[in-house]
Formats: sequence, structure tokens, C-alpha cells
Amino acid sequence: MDADDNHRGWAERSGDFSPEYYAQIGPNEVSETLATVFEHYAAEDASVLELGCSSGRHLAHLRDRGYEDLTGIDINDDSFEVMAEYFPELVDTGTFLTGAIEDLLPDFPDDKFDVIYSVETLQHVHPDDTWVFEEIARVSSDLVITAENEGNGPTRGRSGSEVSYVNDDFPLYHRNWKDEFSDLGLAQLLCEPGKRDTVRVFRVL
Repeated sequence: MDADDNHRGWAERSGDFSPEYYAQIGPNEVSETLATVFEHYAAEDASVLELGCSSGRHLAHLRDRGYEDLTGIDINDDSFEVMAEYFPELVDTGTFLTGAIEDLLPDFPDDKFDVIYSVETLQHVHPDDTWVFEEIARVSSDLVITAENEGNGPTRGRSGSEVSYVNDDFPLYHRNWKDEFSDLGLAQLLCEPGKRDTVRVFRVL
């Protein structure tokens, strides 16, 4: 699967792993972990960007915790129609953009957001597009948070391979995010491995 096919698959996604699929599940344990991380490391008035926000379940949870300067990017245009149905108060609060992060991040100025985070989004970035990690570091003024499958999931990456496939449908690229962002000059503050994902918090130096 090349980078364009990868983007197209997520832009047109319906059914499993679609915006409505995640909206119906709602906030989960990762949402709680993010909220706890924000309480420890982020100011109450922090400007926040979620990469691959889908229908906004994690942002909605942060909004309920008092964060209001919220922005989300998602490649699937259905995300924000579903968000309006399931999380209408979030729609009224936040700013939302449709497109690939590879297309949108270069348009932001340096240090635009205090906190940038992703939940199971960077694991879908094609190897041809890894330059976008440098854009993430450039656009954040303080924190970068990743909650991604690094191969520690129960059925993902156990063989030590760099890529695995979900239901023979789409690839997950397993990366050690400490290595990725440390190489870009960020310092890791926290690493919390879970059954499915590893949560890491980085500070921009």
C-alpha cells in the first residue's frame, strides 16, 4: 500500500474504525490517561491539537475537564458531521480541519500549539511520509504526546516486524516513539506501556 492509497482508505472509511464507530464507543481509558497527563503537564489554558481526531471523543473528554482551546485534524470528512451529532458542545468550542496531517501541518507557524497529541494515528503514517514527525515537533511549543501501538499489542508486532495488518485490511507501522522524537530534539518525560498502546509524553527543548 502506497501513501496515497493509505490516505484514501482512511478518508473514505466506514464501518469498523470509522468516525461513527469511535463516537459510539465514546471516551475510553486512553481518554482518561490523556486527561491525567494534561493535569500534570499542561496549563489549563493550553492550546491543543489532536492529530487524527475522528469524531472527537478524546477532545470531548478534555473539554469536559475544562480545556477549551481545542483543534482537531482528520482526513475523513464524515468526522465532523458525526461530531456534531454526538458531541455538539465540542463543535461549538473547537476548530476542526479536514485533511491529511502531511498536508495541513506545514501551513501552521512554528510553536502554534502548546500541546499536540495523537491516539493511534501516527502508527498509520506511511514510511514515505515520516518527515511529518519533524513538522509535529516544529509546530508544538511545549508538549507532544503519543498513544500508539509500538508492537506491544496482543496481536500486533509480536514477531518483531515493523509492520502488521489489521484484518488484512490496513497496515500499522510499529515505531519506537522515544527514538523518533528524541532524534528530533525532544525529551521524553513519561512512558506508560499498556495492553494495546504505549503512552509517551515529550517536551520540546
